[in-house]
Amino acid sequence: MRLSLKHNLPFVTITVAYKGSAIDIPNVLVDTGSGTTIVSSDVLASIKIMPAPEDTLYTIRGVGGSEAVFARLIDYVRIGERSIADFEIQVGGMDYGFEINGILGMDFLTRAGAIINLQQMIIEFAN
Repeated sequence: MRLSLKHNLPFVTITVAYKGSAIDIPNVLVDTGSGTTIVSSDVLASIKIMPAPEDTLYTIRGVGGSEAVFARLIDYVRIGERSIADFEIQVGGMDYGFEINGILGMDFLTRAGAIINLQQMIIEFAN
């Protein structure tokens, strides 16, 4: 799958499925410096992923600061032909000062066997 450069950073489109509904999410940063995958709460509201009273809020920290998120086990996350089922994501506001709908972190990249080729600007997956 092709990577696109925005703000000199690699982005892809992912698909997230939850309780039988799926959505394609563009503008997702491929980030080997992030331990977890985080997706915008605004985008996920369309497939009924919203905070519930029993959710625990977590604070995550990164270069851009800190933010409160909640975790949600989803049906799958897919990028291209590679899909990881029963995957836990973090859901947050994603207000980082530029258009970003998510961060594809090392939790997905390692489980999927991702190979990031920056010379060809593609992400592939080991068999």
